[in-house]
Parts: sequence; C-alpha cells; structure tokens
Amino acid sequence: MSAADQKLDPAPGSHRTAGEIGRTEHGPRPLPELGEQRPPADLSSVDTVLPNGLRVLAVRRSAVPLVELRLRIPFADPADSAEGSQHSARAEVLASTVLTGTDRRSRVEIDTELALVGGELDAVVDPERLSISGNALASGLDTLLDVLRDVLTGAAYPADEVERERDRLVERIALARSQPSVIAREALQRHLYGDHPFAKEMPEAEEIARVRRDEVAELHASAVLPRGSVLVVVGDVDPNDAVRAIGESLAAWSSDASAVELRPLPLVTGGDLLLVHRPGAVQSQIRLAAQGLARTDPRYPALQIANLVFGGFFSSRLVENIREDKGYTYSARSHPEFTPGTATLLVDADTASEATAAALLETRYELGKLGLVPPTESEVDTARRYAVGSLLTATSSQAGLASFLVNLAGNGLDVDWFTAHPERLTAVTREQVAEVALEFFAPTAFTGVLVGDAERLAPQLRALGGVVLP
Repeated sequence: MSAADQKLDPAPGSHRTAGEIGRTEHGPRPLPELGEQRPPADLSSVDTVLPNGLRVLAVRRSAVPLVELRLRIPFADPADSAEGSQHSARAEVLASTVLTGTDRRSRVEIDTELALVGGELDAVVDPERLSISGNALASGLDTLLDVLRDVLTGAAYPADEVERERDRLVERIALARSQPSVIAREALQRHLYGDHPFAKEMPEAEEIARVRRDEVAELHASAVLPRGSVLVVVGDVDPNDAVRAIGESLAAWSSDASAVELRPLPLVTGGDLLLVHRPGAVQSQIRLAAQGLARTDPRYPALQIANLVFGGFFSSRLVENIREDKGYTYSARSHPEFTPGTATLLVDADTASEATAAALLETRYELGKLGLVPPTESEVDTARRYAVGSLLTATSSQAGLASFLVNLAGNGLDVDWFTAHPERLTAVTREQVAEVALEFFAPTAFTGVLVGDAERLAPQLRALGGVVLP
C-alpha cells in the first residue's frame, strides 16, 4: 500500500465507503483495462437431419457433467386466424398437460425418473412454437430421451389433469390481463399485426374454459410432429454419440406431415401512435415499434450496435435522458424482437401519467438525434464491447448456449453463425452504425401505442401530435 493510500485509511474497525475505497488523494483509482473478449473455442458439434425429418444440433461443452435439451416444434394455427379459432387455447392447455402422464408413465413416475438423473422437463407455447426444454446429468441422457420419446409419442392427457390445469390457466390468464404490461403488449400486437395469428399471444379465459380433453389429444396427434422441428443438445457429451442416441430413441416419433410454420408477418410501417384508454391509471406504458433486420442481414451487426447506443443498455442515450437526467421513468429500453422471417425494433418505457407526453417527446428527440448526430467512436466502441461481452456471458453456460442455439436454429442458422458473430461486431465501423441509425431509428419509422388514462393524457398528447386519441 502506498503512503497516499495509508493516509486515507480510516482507523481500524471503522467503515469505509465504496467512494473512499475507490479514491486516493490524487483522485479516483484508475479502472483496470478490460481483458480480451474471446469467442468460445473448440465447440465440437454435429448438425444433421434424422430420417423422421427432425433436425438435431448436438454441441459438446464439458464444463460440468450435465446436458441441456431444447426442442422447438413449429406450432402455428393451421386455420391461420387470430379470430374465431380455438387453436391458441388448445395449445396452452396442451403445453400445460403434455407432461402430466403417458401410456406408460404417470405424472409422478415421469417426475421421479427424471429426478433420479438430476433432470426435469418443461413445456411452453406461443403463436409460433411449442418448446420443450430439459436437462439432466450427462450420464442420464438416455433416461431424459426415453421420457421425452414417451411424451412425444404417447402423451395421455388424463382427464383430471386437463381439467385441473385448464382451471388454473383460466385464473392465471384472468389475472395476467389486469396487468398494465400485458394490456400494453396486446394492444401493440393488435396495432402492428391486426388479425395475424402472431398478434394473439394469449387466449381469452373463456376460450380456455371451453377446451375439452379430446381436442387437446387431437391437436397433439396432428401438430406435435418431428418434420420441420429442431432438437438442440448441449453438454458433456460426444456430439456423434448424442445424435446416435437421439436417432435411436426418437425413431418412433414419425409422420409424413410437417409441423406448421407461422406465415411471415407484414412489415411494420411508421405512423401515429394509438392511445389506449385505461381509466384511473396513474402510470402510462409507452410502446414504440419499427421494422428491424433479421440476423442474416449483413447490416444486422451495425443495427445491433446502433440499438445499444440508443437504448439497449444502461449507458445508452435514451436511459441517460429520460431516466438519469429527467427522471421520467425508472426503466426505459430499446431492443430487437426476432419474429418469423424478420425482426422489429421495440422501445419500452413506463412513466407517471403527468410525465407521459414529456417522455414521449424526449424519446422522439433521441430517435431523431441518433441519425442526425451519429454515435461517436467512443459510443460505438462501448456498445461493441457490451454486445460481445453480453453474448459471451449469456452463452457461457450450457443452458444459455442451448437456448441461444435453438433460437438460431429456428431461423435456419447454426453454430458457425454464433462463433463468427463477435468478429462481425468487431468489424463494424462508425460510418455503418450512422447509416443504419439514420434509416431505422428515424422517428417517422416508428408507430406504437400508449396505454393510460385518456382523460389525463389527451390534452398534452393532442398538443404534441402524432397520437390517435380514443
């Protein structure tokens, strides 16, 4: 310890604040340089399609003796309609009950067998896909696959389990629909996509209540199909051995039909925002959206960095403005959402009613400023480091890597795209970021919704303009 540091040390036993620890009499201690961010090496993998049409991506990551499994089954509504279809309700009940028993195993037996190999399985559904995820000790992969095969080929949907889960879903959905964030999300999806099935992320409670056990079983038989689906396995396993085990275990899961993909979404076009009245609300939800770029587009890395500079992390321009400087919101962010065949750019902020119009004004200002006052080299470099670092952090675990890869695979991408992406981010120039910022972050490119008390918000929003009032 230097003499200067010793002078600033308090008496033994007294408390030192973080500020005191981080300073000397000559000023703040310099921060250490960030280490080099290296993409993962030696990700040995096998990417193949089995005879039943199932694409399998097996990756060896041997940090811990575990294996992670992710199954993505396209699960779109065959009727291709958001209105007048019971598909979403039946799909929700199916996802909640597919693991409650098979022709060979009861719910308790499924849970017990998985627990004996340190494993579990779970299922969720959305308008695009049915997802089954799980994990186990690497030595228990055969058991995990056997239970999965049993579920895929022999799910029994016991009537009492269907009834119990259906009642639970009715209560959960009724509660969710009272939440401001859910109201805002549904309003935005309807505003962007109209009657496209993608807009209906959650069925109505009364639709769930009408679902019958035989309808769920019929949906499983017609829609839980291997052809067009993707299974990702990541863990302490040899990829070739894993593919062989999967092929043997899931050979009985077969059909000549293919899983139903969701049709492409209409492009998002800019326009006025829609004010959704929520009587008595003391807070408002601002939700903006614009067209983005798919990961396969050569400009995507530049757009990713532009988004980070705008509102994609805590040091972004939007957060500094409406949170840190003006205190209009506790949280504000912008982020891409990858949708069938493309992507959207989303901007989210929740504000007090009295700050809503001002927060919207400043958000529009920052959108315009990003194109007209392009990011500096320092901003681009900071965002680039964050992008690479967050990617490597999110995929540092077996679970994180499996989840990331199954999303890539759903868009036709593979491990090579993942390992090469840090290099693509490193190659992005300030000029490329400025170019995509001017095109994609123009205020006129965005539309969206505001959810709040129209009686309180209307006078200021009417003066601000660009908002359709109820």
